[in-house]
Amino acid sequence: SKTARMFSNTPPWAKSKVKSRSSRVGLQFPVGRIHRLLRKGKDSERVGTGVPVNMPAEILELATNAARGNKKSMDSPRHLQLAIRNDKELAGVTIGQGGVLPNIQSWQS
Repeated sequence: SKTARMFSNTPPWAKSKVKSRSSRVGLQFPVGRIHRLLRKGKDSERVGTGVPVNMPAEILELATNAARGNKKSMDSPRHLQLAIRNDKELAGVTIGQGGVLPNIQSWQS
């Protein structure tokens, strides 16, 4: 407000402190970078503001569940790969150092 600005030490032309979207939401991964890469990619024409926050959180949750299934406490690229390949919506994504899904074919004689 105008009266609060009159009694403060900051000049009226000074802008407020810039906060990243990651710090606003309380996340560790770069929300702005993910949003930029989603817009730059050819996956869809438009990307909503909630997508770069919710999609990586969902993927990390799936990877954490895969890590717990393998009795590990930390996520690895392998757990990301297992989580993404088992999800129907994300099946086309490739993760570096993720390996392949286990698939044993039985030989019939």
